[in-house]
Amino acid sequence: MATDGHSHPNYMAIFWWLAALTVIELGVVFLPFGKMINGTMLCALALGKAALVAAYFMHLKFEFRSLTLIAFTPLVIAVLLIFVLMPDSFAVAKKTAGVQKAPAAAPAKH
Repeated sequence: MATDGHSHPNYMAIFWWLAALTVIELGVVFLPFGKMINGTMLCALALGKAALVAAYFMHLKFEFRSLTLIAFTPLVIAVLLIFVLMPDSFAVAKKTAGVQKAPAAAPAKH
């Protein structure tokens, strides 16, 4: 239930902010930093865009705080799961980094 007495947001301004963040994301892709830094910057920009969409287009800015917490709980759970699974992914990458595939042998002639 939205609270009464709020003014309508300027949707065009929000659209232009989202467009600007998208252009910045496209620029970040071509920056000469490592994958980890570029990925972190892209995730931060994507979270900013998601926050804008949730706050204004989903009207969470004008809802009760409990509904906002319910909407962002899956995001918190997803971040926790990523951090829990990250050590396993690094272990697999480290274990398979030194393994080289042997060239395929020619098929046997009968």
